[in-house]
Amino acid sequence: MPDVELLSPAGDFECLKAAVQNGADSIYFGVDKFNARFYATNLGLDTLKEAIFYCKLRNVQTHLTLNTLVKDTEFEDAVLLAKEAYEAGIDAIIIQDLGLAKYLISHFPDLPIHASTQMTAHNLEGVLELEKLGFKRVVLSRELSINEIEYICNNSKVEIETFIHGALCICYSGQCLFSSVVGGRSR
Repeated sequence: MPDVELLSPAGDFECLKAAVQNGADSIYFGVDKFNARFYATNLGLDTLKEAIFYCKLRNVQTHLTLNTLVKDTEFEDAVLLAKEAYEAGIDAIIIQDLGLAKYLISHFPDLPIHASTQMTAHNLEGVLELEKLGFKRVVLSRELSINEIEYICNNSKVEIETFIHGALCICYSGQCLFSSVVGGRSR
C-alpha cells in the first residue's frame, strides 16, 4: 500500500494551527499573491516565515501554492516569492504555470515542485510528461475515478496526490480561466 499523507489546506494562521494540532502531516497555503484562492483569507508575506517555523517545530511539511498563471510582468515577483519561501524552509511549491515551474526546477533543484490540480493532469500521458519535466508530485484532476487514479499510480513513478474533498469549479477543476470569463474571478 502506498504511503498516505494527510495534507490539509490553511487559509490563515489560525487554520494552520488547527490543522497541525489535529494531525495533518502537511499543510498547503497561499499568500497574498499568485494563489488560486486570491479572494479567500490567506497568509500574509509577513507570516510566511512564522508559519513555516511553526510547522517545522512540529514535524509538519509545508507546501506553498503558487497555483495561478503568471503574466510576463509578474514573473520576477513570482520567482522572488518562491525564493523567499525556499530560504524560509518551505518543503514544496505547488505550481500551475509551466514556465514558472520549469524555471524553479532548473534554479532550485533541491526544492520539490508539485504540479497543481490547476494543470488538469487527467491521464497517464500528461502525468508522464510532468514527470519528465522534473515535477516531484502531480495533483490529479478531481474528476478522475478511482480506477483511473489507480492506473496512473501503477504506471508512473512520480508521487500522486488526489483530493478527497473540495469544491469544484463551475466547469472542470483546474480550468479556472473559464470561471474568470463567466464570473470575473480566476484567482
